[in-house]
Amino acid sequence: MDGFNLTGPLPTGTTLIEASAGTGKTFTIGALVTRYVVEGEATLDEILAITFGRAASQELRDRVRSHLVEAERAFAAAVAG
Repeated sequence: MDGFNLTGPLPTGTTLIEASAGTGKTFTIGALVTRYVVEGEATLDEILAITFGRAASQELRDRVRSHLVEAERAFAAAVAG
């Protein structure tokens, strides 16, 4: 893969996101989980996201939750008109 495009086709199978600190890995994982759920490709109980350390795990949970809540609000606002 030459580069990763968050808005491109969803990755299939196991996907590894590896990069230096501060490059947006956690944001990318949150956005990908949201896309998989919103686009009906997976349910939350079918997704496994792993990171190292308790603080990083909590940050990842918080970020994924934030992305999902934001997406739900955006869809609710769009439906409400």
